Amino acid sequence: MKILVTGHAGFIGFHTAKRLLERGDSVVGVDNVNDYYDPAIKEARLKLLEQTAAETKSDYLSIRANLADQQAVKECFNEHHFDRVIHLAAQAGVRYSLENPQSYVESNLIGFTNILEACRYAEVAHLTYASTSSVYGANTRMPFSEHEGANHPLQFYAATKKANEMMAHSYSHLFGLPTTGLRFFTVYGPWGRPDMALFKFTKNILADKPIQVFNHGHHTRDFTYVDDIVEGIIRASDDIATPADDWNSDSPDPATSNAPFRLFNIGNNDPVTVSVYIEAIEKALGKKAIKQLLPLQPGDAPDTYADSGELEKQVGYKPSTPVYQGVANFIEWYRDYYALSKDSSDEDSLNKTDVVLNEASSSIE
Repeated sequence: MKILVTGHAGFIGFHTAKRLLERGDSVVGVDNVNDYYDPAIKEARLKLLEQTAAETKSDYLSIRANLADQQAVKECFNEHHFDRVIHLAAQAGVRYSLENPQSYVESNLIGFTNILEACRYAEVAHLTYASTSSVYGANTRMPFSEHEGANHPLQFYAATKKANEMMAHSYSHLFGLPTTGLRFFTVYGPWGRPDMALFKFTKNILADKPIQVFNHGHHTRDFTYVDDIVEGIIRASDDIATPADDWNSDSPDPATSNAPFRLFNIGNNDPVTVSVYIEAIEKALGKKAIKQLLPLQPGDAPDTYADSGELEKQVGYKPSTPVYQGVANFIEWYRDYYALSKDSSDEDSLNKTDVVLNEASSSIE
């Protein structure tokens, strides 16, 4: 198939595009390669995608464009016929949405509107897009289920993602556009975002510097390894959304519809505390962290826990990578990417990571 992957220079988009190329699909990627974090790692991801396409002899085209530019999106869809669209481009990060909400409007609302319009007129067979576990916000009933309401987001990032789900439903209802929204639960792994805690914890532990541990490490997250996320994305994309035969407007299920619309959680279904997560990093590094214990930050949810039963039932897949294994895989990649030896404490080597980390706030999401 010919598949558009937006945000292919980003963490999840890169892994998704790479997997599609490896299975022989033709991939067109669109990304504006912005400087939310240092673009160097994005450029390295793009280079690896080019290598993968060459090795697999798969068609691959990378387009640098801002999805908020309506004309650029129109031109992309006019030049290519897509069998599927996987929309992963977004302004990410929970805490950054407290500082710069306008960037979330541009990327997550205007950009998504342009994608919906393009898919509508191109009559794309299926649009799959990224949502987030953060939409559950103030909900406390665990595990989180797609069949319960998620109407109390705790920060603007989550509010824009909840808006995406509602926008998608309107297009599914009005224009028959099949859409699938995927609520990702705390994705981590190789080639991850440098603004996330795993990156900064690793760098600071190696440098014998303190790590900031919010909520004293007591909050829990359903950490989900990136390969598991990608498998769920691709299986969901391959399985086109259809109207739910048993949908009842008197008791509406928010995860399905009488339109071709649906929502899935993708989570490991095995939450652990952040303290356990740090222990996994310490074990992989063979080194203890110096912890600076701090209160819960504004906008952070105390706990997340995914019920991934609907995803498993529909596409036959459930994430399963244990945190200790996933973190070890990340540490192995990190050492290789920054050319650190296993016992390295060399300051010059560690300073290589500063180019992507010195402006990053430590974010779990």
